[in-house]
Amino acid sequence: MSIPSSWSLRAARSFLLSTALLLVALAGLALSEAHAQNATADSSTQDAPEQSDIYRVETHEGTVYIGTLVQENDEAVVIATSDGTEVRVLRDNIRDFARVDPRRIRNGDYWFDNPQPTRYFFAPSAIGLREGNGYYQNTWVLFNNVNYGVSDRFSIGAGTVPVFLFGEGVFPIWVLPKVSFSNASANRHLTVGGVLGGVVGEGESASVGLLYTSGTLGGPDRNLTAGIGYGYQNGSLADTPFFNVSGMTRVSKRFYLVSENYFFSGDEVNGLVSFGLRYAPEDFAVDFGLVRPLAGDLDSFIAFPWLGVALPF
Repeated sequence: MSIPSSWSLRAARSFLLSTALLLVALAGLALSEAHAQNATADSSTQDAPEQSDIYRVETHEGTVYIGTLVQENDEAVVIATSDGTEVRVLRDNIRDFARVDPRRIRNGDYWFDNPQPTRYFFAPSAIGLREGNGYYQNTWVLFNNVNYGVSDRFSIGAGTVPVFLFGEGVFPIWVLPKVSFSNASANRHLTVGGVLGGVVGEGESASVGLLYTSGTLGGPDRNLTAGIGYGYQNGSLADTPFFNVSGMTRVSKRFYLVSENYFFSGDEVNGLVSFGLRYAPEDFAVDFGLVRPLAGDLDSFIAFPWLGVALPF
């Protein structure tokens, strides 16, 4: 892969460094996944208690019990917690009752699934939405997206900026199709998608957007994505591509580190780099970040803030 001659030396160095770091990180992830799989295979040959009967019970009051299933009938559920206490919860008082992955139990505490594993700040990962799942995302108050998993491989979304609230006669809209192919056991994912946008209103219309493909190595809690895409305007593709390198890693029950970076050819700006934090309880995610353009005349500029909220459904 060659770097366009119009790239500045700074952008070229940044792209090469990011690519090298990506290759090292991908190799590390692959080795760690192989080690984890070997450890699982070794442990399966030993006498270990069955862990598939660990359940999580949540009451309508919000109380949560996690433990092994002792008894279940039409009237109640009995759970034995990690300290040996048996808790009986009436069916009428159960909001949620489900078997959980034992790997999500850490020091007796349950770590929720990542509520937004399919997207970083804005760029998508190659991990697809599950069928029937979706999310609403708001960025900087004005930017709005809704995405829905039609199947485990295909999702569709749409978004807009409601500038008509400010008396404007035109407004931008976009559609977000995404096709994903995953080998979940190997934590490898591939996606093809686009941002198909335009501006409509008052007799004016224009089309603008991008088409992309990307690959992700890792799972919902820790992953790296590398992608390539082309922008277009009124049906004409850009002459040169842009590159995306993004990743996230979970550092605690509710916090993730997130980075999203773009590299492209340009006379003034050659890329965007970002780093931030995701706060993610069970049913929403809030992203805080700093974004900095790569440009030769921005030596005194630090970064501009990023704020986004995602609500899964």
